[in-house]
Amino acid sequence: MKVNANTMRPGHVMEHNGKLWVVAKIAIVQPGKGGAFIQIEMKDVRTGTKTVERFRTQESVERVRLDEHEMQFLFSEGDSFTFMDNSSFEQTTIPREVIGDPAVFLQEGMPVTVQSYEGAPLAVELPQTVTLRILEADPVVKGQTASSSYKPAKLENGVRVMVPPHVEAGTRIVIDTAEGTYLERAKD
Repeated sequence: MKVNANTMRPGHVMEHNGKLWVVAKIAIVQPGKGGAFIQIEMKDVRTGTKTVERFRTQESVERVRLDEHEMQFLFSEGDSFTFMDNSSFEQTTIPREVIGDPAVFLQEGMPVTVQSYEGAPLAVELPQTVTLRILEADPVVKGQTASSSYKPAKLENGVRVMVPPHVEAGTRIVIDTAEGTYLERAKD
């Protein structure tokens, strides 16, 4: 399916130069002169090699439609993550590199969407947000204002994020799984 390059998002799969690529990152670049363009960092589905391509914003690219399966995360073992299909109860093991950085936010029983092409899993889409408890948070430094400064905190899954000064250890917060950033305090 032909789509404009500026509609591509991380996790989408496209066909380019006869290969399938998973979009990893996107940046819109507006040079001083000339038209804006989209810079797409992508990874070859089969070999795992990475490349960066530039497209004009209105240029057409071939987006590949994937099969989507609603699955549930069961457990991880090393760099392998096991999921169960909600309809057939079949278990599938997916390597960490397919899931990417959001793998640290997987929680037992979490519903996910697994995208596959010809039976091979290409991407795992987590819920947009996840709620986690803060284990450790640095103390507030006097003179810092809430609007301009964030402090480091360690979450229950071991991930470090930046949080506002008023957030303390023991607080449950909402994290954006795509960016790995603090969104708000969890409503208990």
